[in-house]
Amino acid sequence: MTTRTETPTEPAAERRSWLRDHSELGVCVLLLALGVLVLTDALTMDVDLTQRGPVGPRTVPLVVGAGLLVIAALLAVDVLRGGRGEAEGGEDIDLSEPADWRTVLLLSGIFLGAAVLIEPAGFPAAGALLFWGAAFALGSRRVDRDPLIAAVLSLITYVVFDKLLGVPLPGGPLMGVL
Repeated sequence: MTTRTETPTEPAAERRSWLRDHSELGVCVLLLALGVLVLTDALTMDVDLTQRGPVGPRTVPLVVGAGLLVIAALLAVDVLRGGRGEAEGGEDIDLSEPADWRTVLLLSGIFLGAAVLIEPAGFPAAGALLFWGAAFALGSRRVDRDPLIAAVLSLITYVVFDKLLGVPLPGGPLMGVL
């Protein structure tokens, strides 16, 4: 009869294996944190109930935050019961290829640039930069049409949100000209 001695690395390897098998719990934690953040912001929002009526600016964030908490709990129960997500099987995705970090970094930089420029330059200019930059980062090299499409799309978005929906967006210096 032989006895097996446990090496000190086996519990750590076993713990890593359990975490790897239940990695979807990370998504649960992210959904939980996002739900708590949304609910906290909604509940601390300064709103006068008599001015807004029973359905005000808190209603949608409260529903979304509660939904996030419910989804996080249901997903956690499913994962702990042995549920596993399916691996991506998209026809245009080669899972053996590494991530395209150049595109990710370009898109991140363009998004941050547009966020910084939205106040001083206005939404139409920052939005045009965002739309054209995203098209460029994703592979379009049509410099004759892409900036024009981006500018038109940005102006239409500005008009729809600012003028039709009443969501105030910064117009910037170009609004005096247009």
